[in-house]
Amino acid sequence: MTHRLVAVFGGDGIGPEVVAQARRVLDALDLGLTFEEGLVGGAAYGRTGHPLPPETLALARRADAVLFGAVGAPEYDALERALRPEQAILGLRKELGLFANIRPARLFAGLEDASALRPEIARTIDLVIVRELTGDVYFGDKGRRRTKKGLREGYDLMRYDEVEVARIARVGFETAASRSGRLLSVDKANVLDTSQLWRDVVNEVALDYPAIKLQHMYVDNAAMQLVRAPGQFDTIVTGNLFGDILSDQAAMCVGSIGMLPSAALGETGVGLYEPIHGSAPDIAGQGKANPCAAILSAAMMLRHSLRLPEPAERIERAVGAAIAGGARTPDLGGECTTGAMGDAVLAAL
Repeated sequence: MTHRLVAVFGGDGIGPEVVAQARRVLDALDLGLTFEEGLVGGAAYGRTGHPLPPETLALARRADAVLFGAVGAPEYDALERALRPEQAILGLRKELGLFANIRPARLFAGLEDASALRPEIARTIDLVIVRELTGDVYFGDKGRRRTKKGLREGYDLMRYDEVEVARIARVGFETAASRSGRLLSVDKANVLDTSQLWRDVVNEVALDYPAIKLQHMYVDNAAMQLVRAPGQFDTIVTGNLFGDILSDQAAMCVGSIGMLPSAALGETGVGLYEPIHGSAPDIAGQGKANPCAAILSAAMMLRHSLRLPEPAERIERAVGAAIAGGARTPDLGGECTTGAMGDAVLAAL
C-alpha cells in the first residue's frame, strides 16, 4: 500500500496514554501508515517555549492526517494567553484551515446504565454535531480594559461573515444527506445579530439542498431537548461556542466524554482527529483514562482523510464488541486500565 504520513501529537496529561492505544489498533491493521511524533501544548512549551513550535506546524502541514491527544495543565494557567497549551489546538485549526468539526454521538449497546439518562431514552441517541471551528468568540477580538467608571471589563467579540456560515452549512447539509436527510441548525437568533445572520445564510444554502428537511432551534431549547428526547436529533449544525457546549452535553448522554471522537476538517484535505475530552491531569499516568474516544478518532481518520472506510468500520465494531463483552474503564463504572481497554479492543479486532 502507498505509505501515508500520520502526524501524532500526544500532548499533555492523558493525551499520550490514549493516543498510544489508538496507535496499537492502527498498527494491528497493518495499513502501511507511517507515523511521526511532534510536541504540542504544555509539553512543547516546556521544551521549546511555545505550545505550537514551527517544526510541529511544519509536520502537520506535510502529513496526510493528524492524530491528536489533548493539551492543558494547571501549571501553565498563569502564562499569557498566547503561550498557554490550548493555543496549540487553536493554532492548528487556524493554520490548517480546519473549519468543520464533526462530532458523532451514539450509545454503544451495554452502556445504557452509564448514561445520565434513562436507558430507554439513552439508547435512542445516534446523532452528529457539525460545529464551526474557526470563528465565533474563540477567534473574535478579545481583551481586558477599564470602563469609564474605572471598572475592569473583559470582552470577547462573537462574529461570523456569510462565507464562513455558508461553508459550514454545506458541510451540515452534506452530512445530513449521508444520514437521514434531516438537518437541525442551532442558533440564538432571537437575541444575537450574529445568529440572525447565521439563520439567514443557512436558509439561503438550503435552496441548494431541496431534499434535506431543515429545521431551526434556539440553543437553550436544543440543550433541553437533548436530555428530554435526544432521539429526535440526527444531524446538528451550529457555531463554535454552541457546538462546544452541546457536544460535551451529548457525551454524558451516551455515557462518558471518554467515548466521543471528533474530526476537524478543512479545504486542504489534512484532517485533525482527537477525542473531545481534555487532558485530565488529575488522572494522568494512573492508567484510568478511557482510550475509546481516541481509538474511534483513529477510525474517523481512516474514513475521512485516508479514504479507508472498511478498516474504520472494523475499529468501530471492535470497540462495540469490547464494550458488549464487559470491558469498562472507571469513567464507565468498570475497573479496566487504559491498556486493558486497548487489549479488549484489539482482541475484538
